[in-house]
Amino acid sequence: MVRLLAAGVVLALGAQPMTAAAAVPPECTDSAPMVCTYDVPPGDYDVKVVFGREHEPVDVVAEARRLVVSGSSEPVLRFTVNVRDPEGQQNGFGGPGTPGLTLRVSGAAPVNVVVTRAPVSTRRVFLAGDSTVTDQETAPYTGWGQRLPSWFGQGLSVVNHSGSGESTVSFLAEPAMWAALRPQLRPRDVVLVQFGHNDKQTTAEQYRANLTEIVAGIRSAGATPVLVTPIVRRWFTGTKLNSTGLIVNGLGVDLPAEMRSVAAAQQVGLIDLTARTQAVVEALGPEDAKALYLTREKRDDTHTSDSGATVYAGLVADELARLELVEDRFWN
Repeated sequence: MVRLLAAGVVLALGAQPMTAAAAVPPECTDSAPMVCTYDVPPGDYDVKVVFGREHEPVDVVAEARRLVVSGSSEPVLRFTVNVRDPEGQQNGFGGPGTPGLTLRVSGAAPVNVVVTRAPVSTRRVFLAGDSTVTDQETAPYTGWGQRLPSWFGQGLSVVNHSGSGESTVSFLAEPAMWAALRPQLRPRDVVLVQFGHNDKQTTAEQYRANLTEIVAGIRSAGATPVLVTPIVRRWFTGTKLNSTGLIVNGLGVDLPAEMRSVAAAQQVGLIDLTARTQAVVEALGPEDAKALYLTREKRDDTHTSDSGATVYAGLVADELARLELVEDRFWN
């Protein structure tokens, strides 16, 4: 059954909300979670979800399983969503998804939802990475980039330009990746770059050169690059992660160490996510760390569960705050 919310749902594409009569009407389901879809083109959209009073904690998920609100009981929720085509992985892995904007609200149904086109001054954090970062369309696979938006409020969008199987080599070579990302960048954008898992046969020299090229391209657009060393794999020898777990590739190249050297040489911000995730995984130990990955569900010690992605997104958020590249007013 399709319905409009009792107090009306307004979609506005201009600077001011349009009247309900002039708006493109959403379609909303009666079932929980409530799902609303909007026929809008790609871009950034500000969303206000009104409950009118305090309510049971709700999550709001946008587009391809992106968590934009986590466990909030506030009477009014505000956030910004980036709408892309394809909706999820930018290399087309997993298909195009659905056009327009999709919002899913768990728990109590809001009485009003207002969607407006975000201004060009919207702050943006871009993500360039692999399957451990990307917007995974299908559970239980979850990239940490899918959980990062919940750390931000209205006025900042997370643009996840990542894809499964991507390495520094493929990212630069595929038209849908680097060539498609660069024209989108503008001054004040921040770009988090995490590659390594798929650079299995990339030499140290080529890896450094590829990262340096990406950094230079981001800077040429007036945006700010941040290198992010890759998350660890749950590969133990005894109680410590081994070289495979610490992302040493088939040529014996310590890829996180090489990324650290590029960050130092290029004087670019660094989030040492390898070190941060290593500390978490080794503290948990081989058995308890399984909950962070898809070990039990898929015998997969590389890709994170919803829980693992949430923990790792929190680490990224902590480090991004430390770098002071995003103003305080945008943080939840």
